[in-house]
Amino acid sequence: MKKIIAITAILVSISITVNAQPGSTTGGFTDEPNDVPVDVGIFLLAGAGLAYGYKKMKK
Repeated sequence: MKKIIAITAILVSISITVNAQPGSTTGGFTDEPNDVPVDVGIFLLAGAGLAYGYKKMKK
C-alpha cells in the first residue's frame, strides 16, 4: 500500500501543470469553442488504473 501511495505521489508531482485559457478581450463570451488542454498526466493515470485493475483481477 505504501508503494502505491509513493508511486501516486511521484506521478502527481511530475504531471502538475496548469494551462489556463486566455481571457476574452471583448469581455463577453465568444461563439468559438475553447479547447481543453489534455496533458500526459491523463494517460499516466489511465495506465496506472489499468495496471491496478489488472493486478486486482489477477489476484
